[in-house]
Amino acid sequence: MNRLVTLLIRGWSWFSVLLFCSALASLLWFLLRHGVPTLGLELFFGDAPVGKAILGQVRVWDALWPACVGTLLLVLLAALMALPLGIAAGIYLACFAAPRFRQIMSLSVELLAGTPSIIMGLFGFALILFLRKTFFPAANTSLLLAAGCLALLILPYLIFTTRAALDSLPAGLKMIGPGLGLSHLETVFHILLPAAGRGIIGGVILALGRAAEDTAVIMLTGVIANAGLPHGLLGKFEALPFRIYFLAAEYQSQAQLDSAYGTALVLLCLTGLLYCSAFLLHKTLEWRWNRQ
Repeated sequence: MNRLVTLLIRGWSWFSVLLFCSALASLLWFLLRHGVPTLGLELFFGDAPVGKAILGQVRVWDALWPACVGTLLLVLLAALMALPLGIAAGIYLACFAAPRFRQIMSLSVELLAGTPSIIMGLFGFALILFLRKTFFPAANTSLLLAAGCLALLILPYLIFTTRAALDSLPAGLKMIGPGLGLSHLETVFHILLPAAGRGIIGGVILALGRAAEDTAVIMLTGVIANAGLPHGLLGKFEALPFRIYFLAAEYQSQAQLDSAYGTALVLLCLTGLLYCSAFLLHKTLEWRWNRQ
């Protein structure tokens, strides 16, 4: 009886894995078949000269270059806002917080992590309405607002990964510092953080990939179609996820739909590159740590 149950569980597990791999392979094949033929300079720059388009001397219409620049700036701004706070909060919860306070803050972080991304977008939009009626009548949605809302979206991931990386360290490693006469603060920053750096950096890159592919937040906080290159932090912008959504919903020709497939493939390659970077960086840091 136990052997039959084991065989059934094993068979169901293999079936689930094969079903998932088949669905993923079908999706990738469909995207590659429609997206690869569109790849080229025309997809990124349209009819504009490449050099002038990169320098911003010529405006690019119906092409990916402004969306690529907007996505890059969006992710960088969100990272600048979220990384210091998220990593510092994770270090505090793992190494300094009292047990009771740690439980309360962990619950709060879990609630924030479970908040749908559209709620973050509504929060940013409501913030603009509040500022218009109080302190800044000229307040409007912008690149800075979208980056701030994305920072709130990825903040729980950074806190979780930092805390998990520190909590997963062996107990013997945590006793090295006191054995050498180091204070608790010195132990954290000179021993524990270098050892946990592999997991922390991997979590950072994964969080950036999450920020690069979100659509719901930016739809309500400043992204528009054909905005061109961003004109400052308070200007409108384009982004790859929104371009995919816009083209898929509003396309008027097969060429525009094919352009959406190409954009989706570019975004997939971007996030895949981030995930591969996280894996390689994790392995490199692990190799260096093992050599020490």
